[in-house]
Amino acid sequence: MGVYSVRDAARILKVKPARLRYWKRTRLVRSREEADPESGFEFGDLVCVKAVLALLDGGVPLQRIRQSVEILRDQVPELKEPLAALRVSGVAPKRVVVRHEGILLEPDGQLVLEFESGKDGDNTADVAPITSVQPERDLEEEGGGLTAMDWFEVGCGLDSDPASYDRAIEAYRNAVRLDPVFADAHCNLGAALYNKGDRAEARSSFNACLHLESGHVEARFNLANLFEEEGQQEMALAHYLAALEGDPLYADIHVSLALLYEKLDRVSDGRRHWRRYLQIEPQGALADIARHRLDPGS
Repeated sequence: MGVYSVRDAARILKVKPARLRYWKRTRLVRSREEADPESGFEFGDLVCVKAVLALLDGGVPLQRIRQSVEILRDQVPELKEPLAALRVSGVAPKRVVVRHEGILLEPDGQLVLEFESGKDGDNTADVAPITSVQPERDLEEEGGGLTAMDWFEVGCGLDSDPASYDRAIEAYRNAVRLDPVFADAHCNLGAALYNKGDRAEARSSFNACLHLESGHVEARFNLANLFEEEGQQEMALAHYLAALEGDPLYADIHVSLALLYEKLDRVSDGRRHWRRYLQIEPQGALADIARHRLDPGS
């Protein structure tokens, strides 16, 4: 899809259409037809709006975001999408920084020193691990009082460690037993079964999820992976594209589509998705791979 309507953009980004129209009208988000708040959003516009939402969630006031963007447009004109490049600093709460040419800067151009940085240069020293509902407690002893959501959260706390896959599967099965229309639980059960190596049951769980919620992005994406592994490339392509329609900002889908199109000798289509991936995730190992795919001589 080349241009997204205001309504579609609002659905994808989970924001009110009036908010998008206001941001476009006041030129926080730019597009080809800036004067018309009802004009469509291009893919780059969606990336920019997602950046605004992340900054707001990080506690940065909207006025500070606007000021930072205007400074960058004036001071770093070669930065094509200054809004998409803004981040909340991991060091100081509500501090706005921008990554440009491999370094962190404040919008006025002052260098920001990075300490305790992760492998891709992003500060992660102050990031707390995600926790769940006491995943290590005795499930047999306490299981009688747990709700479907309790079991789902227990499963989420267990499904990243191969040593606890069986317990995660048990937890998700309890969740869907208590709430058979819990689509996310069916999807996560499928993912846990897939990781355990049970492809047939995983497929059944993903299909059960899609029966309940046909637009479930994760289930579509996971099912596409299954089809691709089995060599059913056209089926995989159909599910990847359906997943992408639900969330065009899902970076991993663009990578999967780029690689699949390369397998299908549709190189130009693959290049389009490598470019989209770089718009969403311009830093990191996969970004380097994307750049190499787009320019093999680099």
